[in-house]
Amino acid sequence: MKLTGEVAVVTGAGRGIGRAIALAQAAEGAKVALLARTAAEIEATAETIRAASGTARAYVVDLIQLDAVDATIAAVERELGPVGLLTNNAGVFGAIGPIWVVEPDAWWRDVETNLRGTFNCSRAVLPGMISRKRGRIINLTGGGTATSFPNGSGYATSKAGLLRFTESVSDTLTGTGVLVFAMDPGLVRTSMTEYQLTSDAGKAYLPNIPRLFENGIDVPPSLAARLSVEIGSGRFDRLAGRMLMAARGDLDLTDSAIDAIVAEDLRSLRVNGLPPERPSPR
Repeated sequence: MKLTGEVAVVTGAGRGIGRAIALAQAAEGAKVALLARTAAEIEATAETIRAASGTARAYVVDLIQLDAVDATIAAVERELGPVGLLTNNAGVFGAIGPIWVVEPDAWWRDVETNLRGTFNCSRAVLPGMISRKRGRIINLTGGGTATSFPNGSGYATSKAGLLRFTESVSDTLTGTGVLVFAMDPGLVRTSMTEYQLTSDAGKAYLPNIPRLFENGIDVPPSLAARLSVEIGSGRFDRLAGRMLMAARGDLDLTDSAIDAIVAEDLRSLRVNGLPPERPSPR
């Protein structure tokens, strides 16, 4: 198994993409810590993993509270062992509409949850990873990362920020043995996209989302889950600091394709020479 003995932390692990990632990492031998605010959901994910003879623990935490995150990661390391893989998946998209219409607090909540939560979790695990000279962090991006996202500016701003955060932290860690990646899961049907489809704001301001689903753009969460395992296994270590795309065939990148990306220093906005999808919320 590709992650045997690894201690993996997955945020937002109670449903959707995060749940799929946690299940896949556990199936490959990782001991998985499931972080989220909703106890029932992460407990259910943990039970599913344990029923399949895996190891998982659920930790209820608000990721924007730094002290709470620090205490949670300390508990994970006491109970499961040193964290070697962190997947920052938790995210929200509640502010839909023009900025002069949306509630300012909702707009900032999108930015704070998506960006500050990733910062807090990364900050908590990095000292240990650096001291052990090994570790990998995966930051999930989404719609608006590399293109405009009309009426989704809070979410898009947070995801674009996550990409630059990934690149900057990755370069800061050069030579430490710790690697940071961004990962775009593609358009996955989750509770987040259901809200975009069914809420009054979504119907009014995001008409493109139902059209994308009607046109068959519906990426299974298993692709992001599989890609997280491959990143965690070290297969893509040479692409640290870049964004890998679950829905664009990056799972099938050959060694020669990776060589070309590295040789030409192709970065997040030019992966495989393809323009990014627009939009790609999850």
